[in-house]
Amino acid sequence: MVLCFSLLLFSFLPGCSVVEYLSPEEPPYKEQLSESYYRTKLKQSSSADVLAAIAPAPPEGVPERTAADWGETQLLSRSKSVIASSGQKKKGHEIWLNMVAFDENELAARRKYFFLVDERPKVLFVEPRENLSFDCEMVLEPDVLDEPYANDNAKRIAVLRRVLANVRRDVDEVAGDNKTAGICGMLINQALETVLVRLDSSPVSALKLSESEGLQFSHISFDKGKIRMALEDDIVTVRMRLGSLVYKFEQQQGI
Repeated sequence: MVLCFSLLLFSFLPGCSVVEYLSPEEPPYKEQLSESYYRTKLKQSSSADVLAAIAPAPPEGVPERTAADWGETQLLSRSKSVIASSGQKKKGHEIWLNMVAFDENELAARRKYFFLVDERPKVLFVEPRENLSFDCEMVLEPDVLDEPYANDNAKRIAVLRRVLANVRRDVDEVAGDNKTAGICGMLINQALETVLVRLDSSPVSALKLSESEGLQFSHISFDKGKIRMALEDDIVTVRMRLGSLVYKFEQQQGI
Protein backbone atom coordinates (compact mmCIF):
# COMPACT_ATOMS: atom_id res chain seq x y z
CA MET A 1 0.00 0.00 0.00
CA VAL A 2 2.81 2.39 0.88
CA LEU A 3 4.57 1.62 -2.42
CA CYS A 4 1.38 2.20 -4.40
CA PHE A 5 0.80 5.50 -2.62
CA SER A 6 4.38 6.58 -3.27
CA LEU A 7 4.17 5.75 -6.97
CA LEU A 8 0.86 7.63 -7.22
CA LEU A 9 2.41 10.64 -5.53
CA PHE A 10 5.47 10.48 -7.76
CA SER A 11 3.30 10.51 -10.86
CA PHE A 12 2.22 14.06 -10.03
CA LEU A 13 5.75 15.35 -9.57
CA PRO A 14 7.13 17.64 -12.30
CA GLY A 15 8.59 15.74 -15.23
CA CYS A 16 7.57 12.34 -13.82
CA SER A 17 11.30 11.72 -13.32
CA VAL A 18 10.79 8.94 -10.77
CA VAL A 19 8.43 7.01 -13.02
CA GLU A 20 11.00 7.32 -15.78
CA TYR A 21 13.77 5.89 -13.59
CA LEU A 22 11.60 3.04 -12.32
CA SER A 23 10.61 2.08 -15.86
CA PRO A 24 12.64 -0.67 -17.60
CA GLU A 25 15.75 0.68 -19.31
CA GLU A 26 15.50 1.00 -23.08
CA PRO A 27 18.40 0.30 -25.45
CA PRO A 28 21.19 1.00 -25.81
CA TYR A 29 21.79 -0.55 -22.40
CA LYS A 30 24.72 0.47 -20.19
CA GLU A 31 26.66 -2.71 -20.83
CA GLN A 32 26.24 -2.15 -24.58
CA LEU A 33 27.56 1.40 -24.37
CA SER A 34 31.01 0.26 -23.26
CA GLU A 35 31.34 -2.60 -25.77
CA SER A 36 33.27 -0.55 -28.31
CA TYR A 37 35.77 0.53 -25.66
CA TYR A 38 36.73 -3.05 -24.89
CA ARG A 39 36.66 -4.12 -28.53
CA THR A 40 39.14 -1.42 -29.54
CA LYS A 41 42.75 -2.56 -29.20
CA LEU A 42 45.51 0.03 -29.05
CA LYS A 43 48.19 -0.30 -31.74
CA GLN A 44 45.93 -2.77 -33.56
CA SER A 45 42.43 -1.44 -34.31
CA SER A 46 42.09 0.60 -37.51
CA SER A 47 39.67 3.46 -38.07
CA ALA A 48 37.40 1.02 -39.95
CA ASP A 49 37.46 -1.33 -36.96
CA VAL A 50 36.64 1.53 -34.61
CA LEU A 51 33.77 2.81 -36.75
CA ALA A 52 32.23 -0.66 -36.86
CA ALA A 53 32.49 -0.93 -33.07
CA ILE A 54 31.63 2.61 -32.00
CA ALA A 55 28.49 3.09 -34.08
CA PRO A 56 27.01 -0.40 -34.51
CA ALA A 57 23.63 -1.12 -36.00
CA PRO A 58 20.91 -2.30 -33.58
CA PRO A 59 21.09 -6.03 -32.87
CA GLU A 60 19.08 -8.31 -35.10
CA GLY A 61 15.54 -8.78 -33.88
CA VAL A 62 15.18 -5.35 -32.23
CA PRO A 63 11.66 -3.96 -32.94
CA GLU A 64 11.48 -1.24 -35.58
CA ARG A 65 10.48 1.52 -33.15
CA THR A 66 13.28 0.63 -30.75
CA ALA A 67 15.77 0.47 -33.61
CA ALA A 68 14.83 4.03 -34.58
CA ASP A 69 15.24 5.16 -30.96
CA TRP A 70 18.63 3.42 -30.86
CA GLY A 71 19.93 5.53 -33.72
CA GLU A 72 18.43 8.75 -32.42
CA THR A 73 20.19 8.45 -29.06
CA GLN A 74 23.68 8.52 -30.58
CA LEU A 75 25.67 11.19 -32.36
CA LEU A 76 28.73 10.20 -34.36
CA SER A 77 31.48 12.78 -34.81
CA ARG A 78 34.75 12.57 -36.74
CA SER A 79 37.82 14.71 -37.18
CA LYS A 80 41.14 13.97 -38.86
CA SER A 81 42.34 12.03 -35.84
CA VAL A 82 39.35 11.35 -33.56
CA ILE A 83 36.19 9.26 -33.82
CA ALA A 84 33.55 9.79 -31.14
CA SER A 85 30.06 8.55 -30.38
CA SER A 86 28.00 10.26 -27.71
CA GLY A 87 24.42 10.30 -26.54
CA GLN A 88 21.99 10.85 -23.73
CA LYS A 89 18.94 9.25 -22.15
CA LYS A 90 16.57 9.91 -19.28
CA LYS A 91 15.88 13.46 -20.47
CA GLY A 92 19.55 14.34 -20.40
CA HIS A 93 20.28 13.03 -16.91
CA GLU A 94 22.39 10.20 -18.35
CA ILE A 95 25.04 11.00 -20.94
CA TRP A 96 27.94 9.01 -22.37
CA LEU A 97 30.94 9.32 -24.64
CA ASN A 98 32.97 6.73 -26.54
CA MET A 99 36.05 8.20 -28.20
CA VAL A 100 39.11 6.83 -30.00
CA ALA A 101 42.07 8.89 -31.20
CA PHE A 102 44.70 8.21 -33.84
CA ASP A 103 47.99 10.02 -34.33
CA GLU A 104 48.19 11.63 -37.76
CA ASN A 105 50.98 9.31 -38.90
CA GLU A 106 49.55 6.17 -37.30
CA LEU A 107 46.91 3.86 -38.79
CA ALA A 108 46.08 2.15 -35.49
CA ALA A 109 44.28 3.46 -32.41
CA ARG A 110 46.49 5.26 -29.89
CA ARG A 111 43.99 6.42 -27.25
CA LYS A 112 40.53 5.24 -26.26
CA TYR A 113 37.99 6.55 -23.76
CA PHE A 114 34.64 5.59 -22.25
CA PHE A 115 32.69 8.03 -20.07
CA LEU A 116 29.24 7.71 -18.48
CA VAL A 117 27.49 9.97 -16.00
CA ASP A 118 24.10 9.36 -14.40
CA GLU A 119 22.78 12.38 -12.50
CA ARG A 120 19.40 11.39 -11.17
CA PRO A 121 17.19 14.28 -10.05
CA LYS A 122 16.40 14.61 -6.35
CA VAL A 123 12.74 13.85 -5.69
CA LEU A 124 10.61 13.03 -2.66
CA PHE A 125 11.35 9.68 -0.94
CA VAL A 126 14.00 8.75 -3.48
CA GLU A 127 17.69 8.87 -2.59
CA PRO A 128 19.62 9.94 -5.70
CA ARG A 129 22.37 7.59 -6.82
CA GLU A 130 24.38 9.94 -9.03
CA ASN A 131 27.50 8.39 -10.39
CA LEU A 132 30.26 8.95 -12.91
CA SER A 133 32.61 6.46 -14.53
CA PHE A 134 35.61 7.14 -16.72
CA ASP A 135 37.99 4.66 -18.32
CA CYS A 136 40.83 5.39 -20.67
CA GLU A 137 43.82 3.67 -22.17
CA MET A 138 46.50 5.43 -24.19
CA VAL A 139 49.92 5.05 -25.71
CA LEU A 140 52.10 7.66 -24.04
CA GLU A 141 54.44 9.92 -25.94
CA PRO A 142 58.20 9.27 -25.45
CA ASP A 143 58.87 12.66 -23.87
CA VAL A 144 56.73 11.95 -20.80
CA LEU A 145 58.28 8.49 -20.37
CA ASP A 146 61.91 9.50 -20.91
CA GLU A 147 61.90 12.46 -18.52
CA PRO A 148 64.32 11.96 -15.58
CA TYR A 149 61.88 12.23 -12.65
CA ALA A 150 62.93 12.74 -9.05
CA ASN A 151 60.97 9.64 -7.97
CA ASP A 152 58.15 7.31 -9.01
CA ASN A 153 55.47 9.53 -7.50
CA ALA A 154 56.64 12.49 -9.59
CA LYS A 155 56.41 10.27 -12.66
CA ARG A 156 52.88 9.11 -11.77
CA ILE A 157 51.72 12.71 -11.41
CA ALA A 158 53.33 13.72 -14.70
CA VAL A 159 51.70 10.78 -16.48
CA LEU A 160 48.27 11.70 -15.10
CA ARG A 161 48.80 15.30 -16.26
CA ARG A 162 49.56 13.99 -19.74
CA VAL A 163 46.39 11.90 -19.63
CA LEU A 164 44.42 15.05 -18.87
CA ALA A 165 46.17 16.99 -21.64
CA ASN A 166 45.39 14.25 -24.17
CA VAL A 167 41.75 14.11 -23.06
CA ARG A 168 41.41 17.85 -23.59
CA ARG A 169 43.06 17.73 -27.00
CA ASP A 170 40.97 14.82 -28.24
CA VAL A 171 37.66 16.24 -26.95
CA ASP A 172 38.44 19.58 -28.61
CA GLU A 173 38.72 17.76 -31.94
CA VAL A 174 35.01 16.86 -31.89
CA ALA A 175 33.40 19.27 -29.41
CA GLY A 176 32.73 21.89 -32.08
CA ASP A 177 29.88 19.90 -33.63
CA ASN A 178 29.13 17.65 -30.66
CA LYS A 179 27.77 19.45 -27.62
CA THR A 180 27.43 16.26 -25.59
CA ALA A 181 31.11 15.42 -26.13
CA GLY A 182 32.01 18.90 -24.93
CA ILE A 183 29.95 18.44 -21.75
CA CYS A 184 31.54 15.05 -21.09
CA GLY A 185 34.96 16.58 -21.61
CA MET A 186 34.27 19.29 -19.03
CA LEU A 187 33.15 16.72 -16.45
CA ILE A 188 36.22 14.54 -17.07
CA ASN A 189 38.44 17.62 -16.83
CA GLN A 190 36.85 18.66 -13.53
CA ALA A 191 37.33 15.22 -11.98
CA LEU A 192 40.94 14.82 -13.09
CA GLU A 193 41.80 18.36 -12.02
CA THR A 194 40.38 17.55 -8.57
CA VAL A 195 42.67 14.53 -8.33
CA LEU A 196 45.69 16.57 -9.43
CA VAL A 197 44.95 19.24 -6.81
CA ARG A 198 45.00 16.47 -4.21
CA LEU A 199 48.31 15.15 -5.58
CA ASP A 200 49.88 18.62 -5.67
CA SER A 201 49.10 19.05 -1.98
CA SER A 202 50.32 15.54 -1.11
CA PRO A 203 52.64 14.08 -3.78
CA VAL A 204 53.28 10.96 -1.69
CA SER A 205 49.61 9.99 -2.10
CA ALA A 206 50.36 9.31 -5.79
CA LEU A 207 51.59 5.91 -4.62
CA LYS A 208 47.94 4.93 -4.09
CA LEU A 209 47.25 5.37 -7.79
CA SER A 210 48.97 2.05 -8.46
CA GLU A 211 47.48 0.18 -5.48
CA SER A 212 44.44 -2.08 -5.81
CA GLU A 213 42.19 0.11 -3.65
CA GLY A 214 43.13 3.23 -5.62
CA LEU A 215 43.33 6.85 -4.49
CA GLN A 216 40.24 8.28 -2.83
CA PHE A 217 39.42 11.97 -3.25
CA SER A 218 36.61 14.40 -2.49
CA HIS A 219 34.48 15.82 -5.29
CA ILE A 220 32.23 18.88 -5.22
CA SER A 221 29.37 17.26 -7.16
CA PHE A 222 29.62 13.54 -6.40
CA ASP A 223 30.90 13.70 -2.79
CA LYS A 224 33.78 11.29 -3.30
CA GLY A 225 35.62 9.34 -5.93
CA LYS A 226 38.37 6.79 -6.49
CA ILE A 227 40.96 6.54 -9.23
CA ARG A 228 43.50 3.89 -10.17
CA MET A 229 46.25 4.09 -12.78
CA ALA A 230 48.56 1.43 -14.20
CA LEU A 231 51.54 1.88 -16.51
CA GLU A 232 52.85 -1.04 -18.56
CA ASP A 233 55.61 -0.29 -21.07
CA ASP A 234 54.28 2.77 -22.95
CA ILE A 235 50.56 2.22 -22.25
CA VAL A 236 48.75 3.83 -19.33
CA THR A 237 45.32 2.70 -18.15
CA VAL A 238 43.09 4.82 -15.90
CA ARG A 239 39.89 3.78 -14.13
CA MET A 240 37.90 6.39 -12.18
CA ARG A 241 34.58 6.06 -10.35
CA LEU A 242 32.60 8.76 -8.53
CA GLY A 243 29.44 8.86 -6.45
CA SER A 244 27.47 5.67 -5.88
CA LEU A 245 29.97 3.58 -7.88
CA VAL A 246 32.82 4.11 -5.42
CA TYR A 247 31.72 1.23 -3.19
CA LYS A 248 32.13 -1.19 -6.12
CA PHE A 249 35.63 0.02 -6.90
CA GLU A 250 37.52 -2.36 -4.61
CA GLN A 251 35.39 -5.31 -5.75
CA GLN A 252 36.68 -5.01 -9.31
CA GLN A 253 39.83 -6.99 -9.98
CA GLY A 254 42.70 -5.53 -11.98
CA ILE A 255 42.74 -2.02 -13.37
